[in-house]
Amino acid sequence: MDSFITIRFKRKTAKRFQEFSKKHFKTHTETMEAILDFFFYNEISPKEKLGPTGRTIEAKLLKRINAVIAIMRDVEKTQTKPTVAMLESLFQTEEPKKKPLILEKKFMEEKRDVRFSNSSAYRQEREKPNNEI
Repeated sequence: MDSFITIRFKRKTAKRFQEFSKKHFKTHTETMEAILDFFFYNEISPKEKLGPTGRTIEAKLLKRINAVIAIMRDVEKTQTKPTVAMLESLFQTEEPKKKPLILEKKFMEEKRDVRFSNSSAYRQEREKPNNEI
């Protein structure tokens, strides 16, 4: 069996240590060994601050994530959607409008002559009195 040694602590510190020891370990010796091992293996000093806590790190990450989301939405609105719309409009195929055929002048003149002769004949028939027909 190992021998014990007495260490003097202030009453307030000894009470805190006893409460911590009861919550996490079976004996005060195990508690003290775990504390010393933690500082030794992690190569830190109990006087050093470990840096920001988990809450502050989480808050900073959430802010950065929200900023990235805002940037992505802006890029989507100003760049992606207009570009997609332009590409879709390029790839949409519309049927070409049917243009009237260009006919030769002679053929068009013949048609006009026929039209005018028909219309002049129609006028002449309208101008004749009914009893001559």
